[in-house]
Amino acid sequence: MKVSDFHYDLPDELIARYPLEQRSASRLLHLDGPTGTIDHRRFRDILDLLEPGDLLVFNNTRVIPARLFGQKETGGKLEILVERVLDQRELLAHIRSSKSPKPGQRILVEGEGAFRVVGRQDALFHLALDSGAESVLELLEAVGHMPLPPYVDRPDEGSDRERYQTVYAREAGAVAAPTAGLHFDETLMAELEERGIEQAFVTLHVGGGTFQPVRVDSVEEHHMHSEVVDVPEETVAAVARARARGGRVVAVGTTSVRSLESASVGGELVAFQGETDIFIYPGYRFQCVDVLITNFHLPESTLIMLVSAFAGYDGVMAAYRAAVAERYRFFSYGDAMFVTGEKPSAQAERAQQESER
Repeated sequence: MKVSDFHYDLPDELIARYPLEQRSASRLLHLDGPTGTIDHRRFRDILDLLEPGDLLVFNNTRVIPARLFGQKETGGKLEILVERVLDQRELLAHIRSSKSPKPGQRILVEGEGAFRVVGRQDALFHLALDSGAESVLELLEAVGHMPLPPYVDRPDEGSDRERYQTVYAREAGAVAAPTAGLHFDETLMAELEERGIEQAFVTLHVGGGTFQPVRVDSVEEHHMHSEVVDVPEETVAAVARARARGGRVVAVGTTSVRSLESASVGGELVAFQGETDIFIYPGYRFQCVDVLITNFHLPESTLIMLVSAFAGYDGVMAAYRAAVAERYRFFSYGDAMFVTGEKPSAQAERAQQESER
């Protein structure tokens, strides 16, 4: 398939620059993958769409204030966007400046500390904390800015520290939020639990590469960036319980999908901890996930490709056109979709059809 197959036209005013006042007040487009049927709901309607016995799988990564402003000792201004925290005192980052800093140079950060450039790893800079805090995370919490996506195109505000974060975020390390989870508040999660809908967690630290454009013409030629993932044994057990009682595995967000499917590459879900660069696009056979809750994604992005793999290309693209026509709010702070996947037999037939495109 061509990357251009996943293009759709989006008016700029439909990009959500701010969240709604209430997390669960968003709209919800319900797409039934097997039939392509679309209906328009509110997010709290997941209480009706989910069934007792279903299992919700959330990504509990926590967004770190990963954007820093500083200068080289020579005075040149620069911006740092952390990609990955390696340990207590080292990290990998993108650096934007007129001239790239060289190994050994110090970078002063907003008067609160300094890093020393260790070297390069491809496009990323390897930095070590030189002064100002006991750890990288401590320095980021003190002076870092929330790394809002490029399309939000505004400076971060104090409220973003809370709203660009899920209410169940626990494991610090992401530089972008798992945005499908932003719609859940404590009240809604408690109601779901009371209705017999179990909850489990994975961790995938979302990297800045999630916003990088696909720079090839053919989908199959794209190589995904790598991210750290942890699918614990207790989540594997929760999936087994859901299967035993006839419940569905409902992934909250594409990062939860990628986590579960990465841990299922052998055909069976197992506990997994490590790196994943899994790329899911039409033709992929899902091993674990039955239902997907997700936000709307950028045109020609790997994320809209994943959703198309899950529910069928034609149905997903029709749903996006309907969302534009109905003036849904798009992207990280926008509205959501509830997507029912296809049965394995239908997946196999569709995979064959799409491989012949």
